[in-house]
Amino acid sequence: MKKLPKGHKKLLHAWAFYDWANSVYSLVISSAIFPLFYGALTIVRDDKGQKINDTVRFLGFDFNNDSLISYVTALAFLVVSGLSPFLSGIADYVGNKKNFMKFFCYLGAVSCIGLFWFNLDFLWFGLLCYFLALIGFWASLVFYNSYLPDIAFKDQQDKISAKGFSLGYIGSVILLIICLILILKYDSFGFEDKDLPTRLSFVLTGIWWIGFSQYTYYYLPKGNKRSGFTRNVLFNGFKELKKIWHALEGNFQLKRYLIAFFVYSMAVQTIMLIATYFGIEELDWGDQDPTTGLIVSILLIQLVAIVGATLTSRLALKIGNLKTLIFINLIWIAICGYAYFIVTPVQFYIAAASVGLVMGGIQTLSRSTYSKFLPEDTIDTTSYFSFYDVAEKIGIVIGMILYGLVAQLTGSVRDAIIFLALFFIIGVFLLMRVPKDNTTSKDS
Repeated sequence: MKKLPKGHKKLLHAWAFYDWANSVYSLVISSAIFPLFYGALTIVRDDKGQKINDTVRFLGFDFNNDSLISYVTALAFLVVSGLSPFLSGIADYVGNKKNFMKFFCYLGAVSCIGLFWFNLDFLWFGLLCYFLALIGFWASLVFYNSYLPDIAFKDQQDKISAKGFSLGYIGSVILLIICLILILKYDSFGFEDKDLPTRLSFVLTGIWWIGFSQYTYYYLPKGNKRSGFTRNVLFNGFKELKKIWHALEGNFQLKRYLIAFFVYSMAVQTIMLIATYFGIEELDWGDQDPTTGLIVSILLIQLVAIVGATLTSRLALKIGNLKTLIFINLIWIAICGYAYFIVTPVQFYIAAASVGLVMGGIQTLSRSTYSKFLPEDTIDTTSYFSFYDVAEKIGIVIGMILYGLVAQLTGSVRDAIIFLALFFIIGVFLLMRVPKDNTTSKDS
């Protein structure tokens, strides 16, 4: 077909539609169905539903089931944080970046489908599929995001980026509800139990991801080739990160803020990734179906997160970004303390609503605060945000490893939650040390 010009509505919509295609991974695999499935597979319970054993044997070693999945997640994010600078350099300079985007998209989607065969007899295969799905999702986003300046003018970018977020939220919720109906009404569809429809959810996720992404690929250009593929191109991303690291020496305010962000974001991202596993292991669901309860809580978090992001932005306008971030971190500390004592589904819903309220707020405000602290004459903002993203992912690696170690050593997920609260406490202290004024930027 004829190449659409930059800024064309159909081209912009096609780009944003990839969010509709790939966001199902975040909700179905990362947050909802897979954690429930993994918990049911690896936890031995008695007739009353009480946990007897959650030890998993893998590669000749015994692991706490939460520790094992957190280690695999940490390893995947470590690979992603190492790959990202390479991929960023490739995305900027190679003219066939659509093929790279397709490769990681298909890697992630096929790996989701592979989770259908996840069982304890072939635990390595299931964990490998989970590992590759995570890498495929995040690596495809590197190329997806790099298309934005290619297909949209500056005055279009904020609007079309928000449209992508909205499409992703709607699409992922639709598929999650479809999966939930299949699982809860399994007998109406001729299934004997919940196991097969749960496994089919992974297949549906992969098919949805591959199928709807074709609309995006049909309209996206191959890429804007800037130069040939050379060794310098391959390592360009690392050179840019090194340049930003040295630039931080001249911006005291930005450097201190980044350190604070790195610490508290470590806890935020870890809690978001393990929340469902906590609900599976630590709550007394009684006669209530934990599948329904946990998925409802996940949807609650997402809905409240939208409200939280709006309220946070309004509060920041009144009292400033740093004070608002300190306030939100204090709320996170309270949530961790509360989570240590919760045992009932109602208490979990209250915690979920609270997490949603501050989750959306701390993510949007953290990024916007970082943007405000950039030097006013900054031209290459992409490199600064690449540095920001890599720092966030490395924080996830450290957070998941520490969470896994504490859970493994103490045998309690609750102890790990309290441990994560320490990062918020340190985060508050570090945010208080960020100067309000800097020679290159000001907090507003």
